[in-house]
Amino acid sequence: MPTFVKDLLDRKGRDVVTVNPEVSIGEAAATLHAHKIGSVVVTDGDGVVLGIFTERDLVKAVAGQGAASLQQSVSVAMTRNVIRCHHNSTTDELMEIMTGGRFRHVPVEENGRLAGIISIGDVVKARIGEIEAEAEHIKAYIAG
Repeated sequence: MPTFVKDLLDRKGRDVVTVNPEVSIGEAAATLHAHKIGSVVVTDGDGVVLGIFTERDLVKAVAGQGAASLQQSVSVAMTRNVIRCHHNSTTDELMEIMTGGRFRHVPVEENGRLAGIISIGDVVKARIGEIEAEAEHIKAYIAG
């Protein structure tokens, strides 16, 4: 039985660390560090997803422009074309999206607004749970 994004969010919560697009890259980096996370979602005041700023975006900015990049707004370095998922997306779909796109975080969007975030760790944990449950069902079936 597939695991849906709604189920993942019900277990882990719907809190997402966000920043506005005017925040500096240095401030966004400090936010990543303070929360021990790999990405922040960039939103407007209404919770509409404008982009995502990841560790990879930070490295690209610093490698390209050095320390001066830390003063620029996060909007110049964020990933704008953000792949999103919805409550009815499955872990199988997310694995395909994340593997194909080579990224580790997918914002959850409902009614045009941010509703959560799913990480590759969330997906792996859910898949392991699915496989363990399937193994238990097979054992029970064999045992009769």
